[in-house]
Amino acid sequence: MRVRHPSSFDFPLQWLFSDERAKTGLLALAALLPPGSGIVLRHDRLARGARWRLLRRLMRTARARRLVVLLAGLPAEARRGGAHGVHLRHQHAARAKQARRLGLFVAMPVHSARETRRAHRAGADAVFVSPLHPTRSHPGAPVLGHAAWLRLARRWGTAAVALGGMTSKRARVLSHARGCRTGWAGIDIWEERAAKRRARQKRKAVPT
Repeated sequence: MRVRHPSSFDFPLQWLFSDERAKTGLLALAALLPPGSGIVLRHDRLARGARWRLLRRLMRTARARRLVVLLAGLPAEARRGGAHGVHLRHQHAARAKQARRLGLFVAMPVHSARETRRAHRAGADAVFVSPLHPTRSHPGAPVLGHAAWLRLARRWGTAAVALGGMTSKRARVLSHARGCRTGWAGIDIWEERAAKRRARQKRKAVPT
C-alpha cells in the first residue's frame, strides 16, 4: 500500500511495538528488524525528555535501515521528532485531522466494532487489530480469534495489521484466509529473536 502523504513510503508488513518490559533495548531491537519494517514507539512511562531523546535516536537508526516509525502520542510531538506518523489512541481520535495537515501517517488501535467505526470516521490510514491470539503482554485477556479479527479488518485491506501473539507463520495463515497479504506486529517475538541471536553469538565465541 502506498500512502497518500507527501513523504510517502511502502506500508510495512512487519512491525515492532516498543515495550519497556523488553530486556533488549529498543535501539538494539530496531537494528535487528528487516529493512522496510515498522516500529510503533510507545514507552509511555518515560519522562518527556527521555522519550524525546529516544525518538530522536530511533529516527537515526530508522533512516539508516529504512524503517518506518510511528509515535504513540500527539501529532505535534511526532512531527517535531521526525517520525513518519502517529499511532493515535482513541481518546485522541479528533487529532487525526491535525496529523494529516502535518503530513503524518495515521494509525489507530482497534479492539472492537465500535473502535473500528471510530477509526474509520477519523480517517485512519491503518489499524492495528488485536488481540488475535493470547499474548504475554495482556495475560488472560479475551482474544478475537480469526473470524472476529477478519470482521473488524475487512474494510481496511492490506492496512489492517494483526497484533497479539503473532508470528510470520500466523500472518501467512491469515493472509491465505483473507486473500491478501496481512501485516503483523509483535512485542515478545522480537525479544525472543534477539535472545536467540545472543545465544548463537555466545556459542560462537566459546573456544573449541
